[in-house]
Amino acid sequence: MVQQNAAPASERRILRRAEVEAKTGFKRAHIYSLMKEGKFPKAMRLGVRAVGWDSAEIDQWITERLKERT
Repeated sequence: MVQQNAAPASERRILRRAEVEAKTGFKRAHIYSLMKEGKFPKAMRLGVRAVGWDSAEIDQWITERLKERT
């Protein structure tokens, strides 16, 4: 029997910047600009030189942007 290591889409985890860029289509500078304006979820410090975002907050932000389209 083979087990898959793929996590379910609804699993809450910390996303690194590259994943956030891939999900949103935004580059680093735009993400940080939106964060500064309070229009994007804030990153959390993971270490001295590492930050990450809550996947649930990013998913919610994307959902809200899509609702604005209708």
